[in-house]
Amino acid sequence: MTFGEKIIKARHELNLSQIELAEKVGVTERSIYSYEQTGVYPKSTVLKKLAGALNVTVNYLLDEGENNANTSQELFYANAKKGFGYKGAREARDVISRAAALFAGGELNDEAKDVFFQSLMEVYLESKAEAREKFSSTQRVRAKKNMLH
Repeated sequence: MTFGEKIIKARHELNLSQIELAEKVGVTERSIYSYEQTGVYPKSTVLKKLAGALNVTVNYLLDEGENNANTSQELFYANAKKGFGYKGAREARDVISRAAALFAGGELNDEAKDVFFQSLMEVYLESKAEAREKFSSTQRVRAKKNMLH
């Protein structure tokens, strides 16, 4: 499904007209028409507002192979953001992106890839939690005090 098709589908599911969606996002009706019919992509700030107004993720809109807005990867990114902030979420996306490159043209079936990515996501979150615990700001302060004395 293309970017434009996803906007149309999500808009129809919410029973929104192009005018109503444009008002929610803060753009013109012509902009919504362009996104839907010509595949023109908006600026990132507008894209975020568009996804929010349609109750979908930005990744869902941008990934033409993605048909489900509630993927395990999106949940993983949300958990990374919740637990470790924007930087953690960005790092999580980078890890998944690099791992995906391993499978480009590879021979693993989809089930094996899913198992790998699920495992990778779990290891990433566990590692970040351990690092946060080990290197929390209070422990760094204590370590500095111990070094000074």
